[in-house]
Amino acid sequence: MTDHDGGPVALVRAALVAGGVGDTVRTFPAGVPTAVAAAEALGCGVSAITNSLVFELNGEPLLILASGAARVDTGLVAEQLGQGRIRRASPDFVLHHTGQRVGGVAPVGHPGRIRTLLDASLRSEELLWAGAGDHYSMFSITYNQLRGITGAQELQVR
Repeated sequence: MTDHDGGPVALVRAALVAGGVGDTVRTFPAGVPTAVAAAEALGCGVSAITNSLVFELNGEPLLILASGAARVDTGLVAEQLGQGRIRRASPDFVLHHTGQRVGGVAPVGHPGRIRTLLDASLRSEELLWAGAGDHYSMFSITYNQLRGITGAQELQVR
């Protein structure tokens, strides 16, 4: 499903506009399914790419927005949250809870509210880029805008 048929990218665009950020979505013909590919297409560092990683915590989705230059330490996150074991979610679980496929998950535009954590290291980037609902689209946003539009809890995730 693409933006042209009212799919995930259209929902992300609507969420950005409704959140007061504006439509900053850019689409790339070759696709940007990884942080490295996105950074190359955008001409920015991998640390400015915000990966939307969905985990499962006690049967519920947990969205961690992490720098493309980082690997999330799920043990550290679980310890800080004071909760059970965090596991990487299956592609079906991700699609069910976000309406988006792995590799293109956006921080917004989901069917329901998802508990979200924001990698504190992203604060050092002037402008962030995040997936916009598919493998071909990204949007730009500042750290404070991202935190505000997602209602994310800032946390050290690595």
